Amino acid sequence: MRVLFATTAGLGHFRPQVPLARAVRDAGHEVRVAAPASFARHVTDAGLEHAPFDDADPEALGRVFGSLPGLAPEEANHRVVTQVFGRLDPQAALPRLAALVETWRPDVIVREPGEVASLAAAEAAGVLHVVSGIGLGRLHAWMIEGLAEPLQDLAARAGIPDRDLAAAARDEQVFTTLPASFDEPGPALPHDPVRYRAEPDGATAPPLPAWGDPDAPLVYVTFGSVAAGQPTFEPMYPLVLDALADLDARVLLTTGTHGDPDALRPWPANARVERWWPQEALMPAGGEPAATAMVGHGGFGTTTTALATGVPQVVVPLFASDQWLNARRVADVGAGLAVEAGPELVERLPGAVRSVLDDGTYRAPARRLADEMAALPPAAATVERVLTAGSTARTRPS
Repeated sequence: MRVLFATTAGLGHFRPQVPLARAVRDAGHEVRVAAPASFARHVTDAGLEHAPFDDADPEALGRVFGSLPGLAPEEANHRVVTQVFGRLDPQAALPRLAALVETWRPDVIVREPGEVASLAAAEAAGVLHVVSGIGLGRLHAWMIEGLAEPLQDLAARAGIPDRDLAAAARDEQVFTTLPASFDEPGPALPHDPVRYRAEPDGATAPPLPAWGDPDAPLVYVTFGSVAAGQPTFEPMYPLVLDALADLDARVLLTTGTHGDPDALRPWPANARVERWWPQEALMPAGGEPAATAMVGHGGFGTTTTALATGVPQVVVPLFASDQWLNARRVADVGAGLAVEAGPELVERLPGAVRSVLDDGTYRAPARRLADEMAALPPAAATVERVLTAGSTARTRPS
């Protein structure tokens, strides 16, 4: 069978799809990943075949993101969902995506929640479609509601003006790596999620360089792949290094590709800064983690990697709705602490990190979640569900 995965140009949206895409491919099916042309390298680096569609107009994107500073987080996130995910991205993607669906004729489309051009193309062509989750069920439901009006316009562009795409999205089968005890279901979604275990991708890394006290615990600090490139958050990196300089631990801070580790020199004696380090090498699922604690931004991939290895976390949500939801959920289940990224971050962060390092009450719930995730079926065991589950497939036009 032919299975088309579809993603926007965000690593945090694409990477959660990769284990499922590889499992479908390894089961003998044809797999392509529809993604913006600018995202080709990330798809091929994952060992998958890229099917390009057009990127959104960068000037139009710039106007949207340039309007966000000063807005309340809820308003800023609503604007991004409606204007970027709901209009600019899918309007650019739809022509080539619809043509791909028409010519390649996939049997199933697996999209991530932010990519909705494939939803319209699937509904127009009568193709079965499911969704690969990138957050709590509550987030998925919230995104559908926020996209309802833009989806009406998208349906008209796809030649199906009478089709309710929001209803079609609600009816999709969700596949997620979140364990049930951590997930937070959204309202009125008709299907229970299919939960599976994301297998390690085999990423290797050289041994960590020597720095600081080799016997001290390792604290891994990451704010994802986007924050360092945003002027709002760029000043946070040296402040975090200074805040953790007196911690009795080694600190590994990654900036992402937009950051420059050398610009943060001189590093504190207990710290090292890299652009990137494989998270699976620091927190291997089913293995002994090198990191004793993690400071993260609440992104889905980062949060679930720590959950899967029982590493307690301090979550500092920065800009996206899912980050606040994940931060609150980590704190609610006792697997870590949530700290606001405001003026008091420098004062609060050291104490929060010391707490998750020294207080076993956080490590035990984190370990329970890791055990629950390890007991989930592997991605390979869910392939049949991918091929048959989801919203009701319509008869294809001949």
